[in-house]
Amino acid sequence: MVQTHLEAPRLEGTAVIRNEPVQARSAARLTALLDAAAHVVHEIGYERLTTAMVADRAGASIGTVYRYFPDRIAVLQSLAARNAERTSGLALAEVSNPAHQHWVGALSAAFQHVVVAFRDEPGFASLRYGDTIDLRPSTGTPAMQAFADALFDALVARFGVDGSDAARTAFASAVVASDALCARAFRQEPAGDERFLEAGRTATVALLAPFWGTPAL
Repeated sequence: MVQTHLEAPRLEGTAVIRNEPVQARSAARLTALLDAAAHVVHEIGYERLTTAMVADRAGASIGTVYRYFPDRIAVLQSLAARNAERTSGLALAEVSNPAHQHWVGALSAAFQHVVVAFRDEPGFASLRYGDTIDLRPSTGTPAMQAFADALFDALVARFGVDGSDAARTAFASAVVASDALCARAFRQEPAGDERFLEAGRTATVALLAPFWGTPAL
């Protein structure tokens, strides 16, 4: 098997932070602000979040919030970037796990990290990639596409499967379908409706099997 060094993609256009923290105290303060925003989003949705709510939840002044973020959209974009990068990093690392001898097992385990984030990460269900809150004209690759491309490239490198444009399109389609089915699974079930999660797994294999085959039984 080819061993690859995998790194979560930086998601262009999703994070707008005024002051990049360079000291531990500043980094901790930024983390606290984003954690507070995540809990507010989890409770009332991202549409109603305000910078005042973030400050109040974090026990900080409104000036502290504006030290890092110019407005509420920047808060949301930065939270989305953190959600996506955390999950992307875990999913990409899973591809390197030597326990996976076939792409099906590796991809299933990688997507399980997404399922866990839906279940356990406040705000993830609403802002996992941030595409829906990027109000500016698109200037780069959408976050979900960046995630799909990175995961596709990692699987091709690890397992030597078809890396053609047609296979990449099928993979991107599988990611979009799986994301939508995950969202549906967690709409009313905090633990996730297994019927929709399984449908996502089935759809992914069906889309990719013509290009990558399936494991022998």
